[in-house]
Amino acid sequence: MDVKTYLRNDHITQIGKDYSGVLNRDSDYHYTFIEDAPKENLITMVRRSPHIYKGTCVNVVRRADGNLYPTFNRPKYSEGFGFQDFCIAAAKELIEASSLGENN
Repeated sequence: MDVKTYLRNDHITQIGKDYSGVLNRDSDYHYTFIEDAPKENLITMVRRSPHIYKGTCVNVVRRADGNLYPTFNRPKYSEGFGFQDFCIAAAKELIEASSLGENN
């Protein structure tokens, strides 16, 4: 049987070393093994900055160091809601969200 391996660090599989991953059967005599990402990398990929304010136009996110920063949502323009309307609504939400920085 043939086994094709996709490993993260080793070019060739090492004798006696355990690998965590998925083994797929491609045909009667051919298999493919794909190694999983290391657990350290999985933890950093899952970690996200929490949103502490979610508005229609603006969100406020807290970084790992505690600092806050705003992000703008993509506006949905229509006949009655244009760029100027979005800017005014975003300004009102920024004023409302600005009080979060003082309390925390």
